[in-house]
This record gives sequence, C-alpha cells and structure tokens, in this order.
Amino acid sequence: MNWFQRQLNRPFFIRLFHWEYWSFNTIYSPIYIFWFILCLRARSFFFFAAANPRIKNGGFLSESKKDIYLLMTPDIHPRTVFFSVPANADIVIAELKQQGLQFPLIGKPDIGGRGRGIKALSDEKDVKEYVHNSFIDFHIQEFVPYKKEVGIFYYRLPDKSSGNISGIVKKEFLSVIGDGKLSVKDLLRKNQRGILQIKKLEKTSAGKLKEILPEGEELVVVPYGNHARGAKFLDDSNLVDEELTETIDLLCKKIPDFYFGRLDIRYNSWEELKKGQYFSVIEVNGAGSEPTHIYDPKHSIFFAWKEIIRHWKILWTISRINHRRGFRYLTIREGIKMFQEDREVSRKLAAMQI
Repeated sequence: MNWFQRQLNRPFFIRLFHWEYWSFNTIYSPIYIFWFILCLRARSFFFFAAANPRIKNGGFLSESKKDIYLLMTPDIHPRTVFFSVPANADIVIAELKQQGLQFPLIGKPDIGGRGRGIKALSDEKDVKEYVHNSFIDFHIQEFVPYKKEVGIFYYRLPDKSSGNISGIVKKEFLSVIGDGKLSVKDLLRKNQRGILQIKKLEKTSAGKLKEILPEGEELVVVPYGNHARGAKFLDDSNLVDEELTETIDLLCKKIPDFYFGRLDIRYNSWEELKKGQYFSVIEVNGAGSEPTHIYDPKHSIFFAWKEIIRHWKILWTISRINHRRGFRYLTIREGIKMFQEDREVSRKLAAMQI
C-alpha cells in the first residue's frame, strides 16, 4: 500500500469522501428549507406529532421503547424486561431469571437511537457492568437467533384501508474472515468500514481484537444492525411485492394508530418473512425514522436528498389527515421541551462506557 492509499484509509478521509459517514447536520442542512415549507403549510413546527398519535411526539424524538412495546402484541417482538435507574444489578439478574431469559442477551437504553448504548450481554458479569454504566432507563431482551436483519419503511394514509412499503434496507453486520495469521484488528484494518470502528472496539472489545481466527472462519465483530456501529446498508427496495406488503401491512395494523415509520426485523429467510413466519420485530421507529436504504454506498447524496424529501411529504400528509381527525400537534413549549429532553438523553448516552 503506497502513501496515497494509506492516507485515503485514514478515518478523516474515509468520512470525507463517503457521504454516508457525514454528520446528520451536514447531510440534512441543504434541504431544511423543504422542511420549513412543510411546517409553514401545516402552520406548525411540530406537525409530525400527529403522525403516530399513540407514540410520544409521534416517535420523532424522546419516545420510549417501553411504551411502544406495550402497544405491540407479545408474539411479534423479543421477550423484554424494562428497568428504571438507579437499578440494582442483583435485582436485575433475579428478574431476568424469573422471566426465563437466558444468555446471550441484549441491553438497550429505553430512549436512544443510532446504536448508542446497545451492548451484547454474554453472562451475569456483563449484566452487572451494563447496569453500572446505565444512566437512563434501559431494557434487556433475549438475543433473537435469526441471522438476518432488514429495515422496512412502512406508511399508511389514515383514510386508506391498506398501507405501503416505501423502502427496504438489508443490513450486513461488520465481520471479518480469518486467515490464520492476522489478528481481528489487523483484518479490520483492511476494510474502511472496519477502520472506523477500531477505536470504539478498543474500548469495548479489546480482547476480541487480539484474536487470530483460523483460516476461513468468519467472525461477526459487531452483531448490531446499526450504520453507526459498522453495519453496511444495502438498498433492497426492489424486493417489495404484493405478498410482503400485505404481511407488513397486517403487522403494522396490530400497532394502534401507527401510520409512519420503520420496522427493524430479524428474520430467518426472505420467503418465510414474506409469509409472516420466523421473524421478530426488534425496533419500531416512528416519525423520526430515516429511509435508511439511502445509505447504500451505490447511492449519491442527491438520491438521498430526494428520498428524504419524499418521506417528509408523506409524513406531512399523514399528520395533516390525522390533525383533521382531531389529533393535535405539539405546542411550541412542548416542542422545545422535546429537544431539551433529547439533548439530555444524548449527554447521558455519551457518558455511558458502552
């Protein structure tokens, strides 16, 4: 590898030349004018709250996963136990045993996003550390055994009997294949996506980075379908068909007054998912959902802007219809409070050693 190639593999240049790694504000700032126009047409800066009336703030920010899970039937999501902070680790472990949850497990903040604060828990020691490092309410859920994960963006106009799928993102977890010589860390250095995760992994999984895998053995280094945690997002929107749409439509109608958002789903095979078999909804995202298929490396920033604006228009339309049905927008005071709560949550998540 020559000097120029080494420079291109530095985190700064990887982020600079691949828009999918740009910050949220860098991506969205050029199109905020379209959002402002929608706000003027709705006569509210916080019209989105009416999109999903049963979810706090419509699911835009600061929504509780616990509250969303309570809207769902138990058969479609992983078994989950919720805890408030401060929590006692021994009591948490006892509750997990009482509920019949077995390792491995997954710990998640009750409020959060972009993979922040999520951690795989392999034993009681991991649970104790997670409880100790949690500064906001959290939940622990069973690790879904299905190997594949997909994000499906769904919307339904409130005055229509059936909904639509507007995007599908396939998620490839960050992984490496051993050669019997190099450590996991060295293998990650061969992949730009892996390079961006090394610094974080040195804090959370230092032992794993030192491992030398046998030749041909694959290791999933980060088992989370989050772009910020190294997952590769691929646009599979071409897989939308009548059977899948009907299955997802029936699924989303089980969530009361849910009209706009993205379902993150673990599943066994695509054909089984289309039939509504062998899957688990691990996350429901509301009005603040991104059409994450835009992050496929093949797409340009112009494609991303077009898709974001398209989904904003859908969100606006749904919110307006629901508003006419009697569902309220947030007041300015409530909207400001929402952003204040989000900043506080972000501060606490940043302080978590996870």
